[in-house]
Amino acid sequence: MGDENFTYIDFDTLKELEKDCFIGMGVPNEDAGICADVIFEADKKGIDSHGCGRLFMYYARIRRKQQNPVTKIDLERDFGATARLSANNGMGQVVSHKAMQLAIDKAKKFGIGMVSVGESNHYGIAGYYSLLASQQGCIGITGTNARPSIAPTWGVEPMLGTNPLTIAIPTDWDFDWFADHATSITQRGKIEMYARLNKEVTKGWVINSSGENPTDANQILKDMLDKKAALNPLGGSGEDLGGYKGYNYATLVEILSAALSSANFLQSCLGFEVKKGEKVFVPYRLGHFFIAINVEAFVELNTFKKTVGEILRQIAGSKKQPGADHIYIAGEKEFIIEQKRKNIGVPVSEATQLQMLQMIDELKLDTSKYNIEWKVKYDSSEVDSQGW
Repeated sequence: MGDENFTYIDFDTLKELEKDCFIGMGVPNEDAGICADVIFEADKKGIDSHGCGRLFMYYARIRRKQQNPVTKIDLERDFGATARLSANNGMGQVVSHKAMQLAIDKAKKFGIGMVSVGESNHYGIAGYYSLLASQQGCIGITGTNARPSIAPTWGVEPMLGTNPLTIAIPTDWDFDWFADHATSITQRGKIEMYARLNKEVTKGWVINSSGENPTDANQILKDMLDKKAALNPLGGSGEDLGGYKGYNYATLVEILSAALSSANFLQSCLGFEVKKGEKVFVPYRLGHFFIAINVEAFVELNTFKKTVGEILRQIAGSKKQPGADHIYIAGEKEFIIEQKRKNIGVPVSEATQLQMLQMIDELKLDTSKYNIEWKVKYDSSEVDSQGW
């Protein structure tokens, strides 16, 4: 798909539209701002699998009464440097913002803080929360479980979520060192993005029940729901390329996310049950964890930043392989994309445009304040609003 099929939306307009959509879904104003901020962080950094293309997912789940738009947060345990929160099936972004800030506050007092969260939902781009910590002088670490997508090494059934383990570290560069990776070879959101673009996925990302590596993104998504296909763990299928490492880290994130917060785990995170042959949607009840490490509990912050920066400079300046012109540092590509998108806007695919126009229509949003040149035509008579 060429650039001519995308609509480019400037930062301020897109973030305002995202917030208005959340408000239209019933999310309170302040919480809607947090939810929009998390999605927009992905949009501006080029992590399109978790940007505005995810808005419709939250819309659908709230409409299905699968999750609550109003987030009632309970403090279930509070013990020194640690705490445990419950989101009561509310917005994952809202409780996670509070949880990481609580972990940071505890780190400032105790040197380290860790907060677990249960009864939650999809929390958006994981890196948003680790960066929240690094921007306040801490090393930030977060992870979450998710609906089952990854097959264990030598397995073919989706058991583990894509389970990101995400870290951000302050540096003296123009951006923080920032690693936001699924523990699968790719994330489920990228398969969804490829499906919206009618693009085939890379062979080897997915394994099906026959041990084959399919590439049709739309079919893969259907087969994953039917437990007929799964993402391979980071490293790939089998053991030769270290796939067992991705499998083990995915399991670690599952344990820290679920067992410390009494959340759902593995296939209980599907989001639906089959009763009398019919699919019935149920809450996901996901778990997350958030860790903040106060750098100044160990060393003066500027000294730390300079040391980290020098480590990165030596890595980036090391000898490159033939044909390569640059060695990237974690977070650098996202920084470059953000600088570019400040000028050209965020590219929004045709499929996502249609979803956004549907939400604007059904939520009765005031379109006069959005100066957006849509590249698609929305026809409400062609939309099956109940077929989500």
